[in-house]
Amino acid sequence: MPLPSVSTQTVAEHNSRQSCWIIVHSKVYDVTDFLDEHPGGSKIILKYAGADATDAYDPIHPPDAITTNLPIEKHIGAVDPQTVVKVAKQVTEEDRRRQAMLDARPPLDEIINLHDLEAVAKAVLPPKAWAYYSSGGDDEITIRENRASFQRVWFRPRVLRDVSRVDWSTTILGQKSSMPVYISATALGKLGHPDGELNLTRAAGKHGVIQMIPTLASCSFDEIIDAAQPGQPQFLQLYVNRDREITRRYVQHAQKRGVKALFITVDAPQLGRREKDMRMKAVDDNGTAKVQDGQSDVKKDQGVSRAISSFIDPSLSWKDIPWFRSITTMPIILKGVATPEDALMAYDAGVQGIVLSNHGGRQLDTSFSGLENLPPIIAALKTRGPWPNPNFSVFVDGGVRRASDVLKALALGATAVGVGRAFMYAFCAYGQEGVEKAFQLLNDEFEMNMRLIGARNLSEIVPEMVDASALHSRVGLSPPDNLYLNTYQPLSTAQLKNKL
Repeated sequence: MPLPSVSTQTVAEHNSRQSCWIIVHSKVYDVTDFLDEHPGGSKIILKYAGADATDAYDPIHPPDAITTNLPIEKHIGAVDPQTVVKVAKQVTEEDRRRQAMLDARPPLDEIINLHDLEAVAKAVLPPKAWAYYSSGGDDEITIRENRASFQRVWFRPRVLRDVSRVDWSTTILGQKSSMPVYISATALGKLGHPDGELNLTRAAGKHGVIQMIPTLASCSFDEIIDAAQPGQPQFLQLYVNRDREITRRYVQHAQKRGVKALFITVDAPQLGRREKDMRMKAVDDNGTAKVQDGQSDVKKDQGVSRAISSFIDPSLSWKDIPWFRSITTMPIILKGVATPEDALMAYDAGVQGIVLSNHGGRQLDTSFSGLENLPPIIAALKTRGPWPNPNFSVFVDGGVRRASDVLKALALGATAVGVGRAFMYAFCAYGQEGVEKAFQLLNDEFEMNMRLIGARNLSEIVPEMVDASALHSRVGLSPPDNLYLNTYQPLSTAQLKNKL
């Protein structure tokens, strides 16, 4: 049954808190009753009351978000195209700046490492997007430590081995992968590129890399699944909803669509303070990002992160693991484990693995890097029986920019390594071709480094090939990482207003 036609003049009459209609993708919705439930607060919706909100909606919502969350009786109709007044989009100074930077990008054959892709992304991204993607928690000590920890592990290469042929392909949770790396979940891909996470899906399908689909993707879950190649393995990252029925439906739908593993995020009962993002005041033009109107205990300047995350359940606990095991047969991985004690509890709870992660340095500042947590956690797991254990995987993420970083983590006991920001920056800079370039760069580095350390395949990468004795030391033991520091943007303090 076709939707009734609604004129833009009629929509414009519903421009108040008492009656608020908006247009999204040429469809009209009555969001009056949803204003106070909106995770981003009511003010951002009221800004577009009676008008077209598509441009504001697209970067931070999957296409089906409004149809999924709004009752069908609130779907008013389709915009009458004869009443639409075409208005040329105003080109802002920021639009001109970004286009100039896009035109100035070096050709891909001049990109020689993942740091280059990050530098280009920093130059071409809108400031709000860069602030959201690059920000870390509080003083950003942990986000920097994630990178620095890899420089404190040194190789002990073996020589005079026949390394004319080296193979770095592997199996991750039973799924074939061209490299011991998977694409870790990062949110809101359309902030940086119109195709968002689809860039990752398409590139991963071509190159045999496994993508982890984020709960907070800009593209819908089914859109990402539909973009995959037949048989392309994908994992799912899950933020657990306060409404467990919503979580159950989501997880079971993912399993029906062929997702191969469920990664439950366990380190985010509340999202951390990401002050670069907060300072951009990305939700509201007037500098008060109203996350949840009417709640005086919610800070009003929390940026995009808080605006999209109010559904996350802070009551999630170990007692919920049996329930997850009851609703899915997918392997369950706990993402965000940071101590040997919790690693053992995860093992004893019967899940299939853990990710040693601090959420890319975006949660608890001055928490250890995943790499630094790896040796004591592997030592603890060895107390449960023979190791490696084919039924329990240990992954690491955070700060990876080189294939040599991955090899160090494997030598210390990791099953595989997650890479998030680096692949996201690749598509922000160059779209799908940027992600494919990132894969090529890593493959080139894997080949070189495996030859140089004397490993013909991943099974030959053993603890004796690295010296991690300095991993727990942080006082001037490594040269500065100049490439990383060239793209890292230091935090700033509050600025006085120029009233002259």
